[in-house]
Parts: sequence; structure tokens; C-alpha cells
Amino acid sequence: MSEKATFAAGCFWHVEAAFQEIPGVLSTQVGYIGGHKENPTYEEVCTGNTGHAEAVEVTFDPQAVSYDVLLNVFWEIHDPTTLNRQGPDIGHQYRSAVFYHAPEQQAQVNEAILALQASRYAGKPIVTEVKPAPQFYPAEDYHQQYFQKRGLKGLHC
Repeated sequence: MSEKATFAAGCFWHVEAAFQEIPGVLSTQVGYIGGHKENPTYEEVCTGNTGHAEAVEVTFDPQAVSYDVLLNVFWEIHDPTTLNRQGPDIGHQYRSAVFYHAPEQQAQVNEAILALQASRYAGKPIVTEVKPAPQFYPAEDYHQQYFQKRGLKGLHC
């Protein structure tokens, strides 16, 4: 039986590419989450006016990869202390966020934040949003598996 995990960590292309490399990840889908407009388009989300974050919905086999492993990847691929910005991407749509699908995921995220705050990010607040997963809107097809379709490697947009 598979489970879902949803992460926002800046440009969704590099986030998706990172999770595609993890054994036990069955599929990934980029899209928009956490906003107020139904069925937003990429252009609408880019304005920053819809409230959505660019995110990746990860479907995984919990027998093959744990949620904690996915969380570790999430923490490694972005800076959770930077508000509404990752690298050159600036705006609320590029915020750091975890949208949990079960109370156990919420607990694991909160525990991870406390541990990171006490170690790697001591003295620098983690600004990652932790919220229940609302409706996820898949991005347009040309955004799906963007790097893979273009034969690109790397994790930068």
C-alpha cells in the first residue's frame, strides 16, 4: 500500500528531481497547493496572488522508504530558514512547506524541526510551514518530470 507526502521547497522542478532518485518513491507529480484559487495555472501561481506554493506530491512505498528518509531529503535540498525564497526564486509561491497527509507525518515533521533547530540551524529560525494537505492541483503537463523529459541532471532551476 502506498502513501503520499507533499513538499514545497522552491522551484518544483528541482524538488521533483531530488525525490525521483529515492528508491521506494513510486511516482512524483508537481503542482500547486495551499492557495485559495481552484485549478490555478502556472502563470497565475507565478504572480504570487493565488496563495499557492509550487510543490511536489510524492507517492511512496512505506515498506521501501520511510517518511523520515523523505523528510531528510527535503531538509537537504533547500534552506528552511529563508522566508519565501529559495535561491533565485523569490515569492510566497517558493516558500518552504510540508503538507502532511496523516497525524503521524505531522508529528515526524515537528520532531524533525525541533531536532534541526537544536543542531544545524541553532540560532536561525526554521520558517517551514507545517499544514494539513489541502487540495493538490497538478501542474501543466510540460512541468511534469521536467528535467527527465529534457535529459537534464542536477537539482537547480
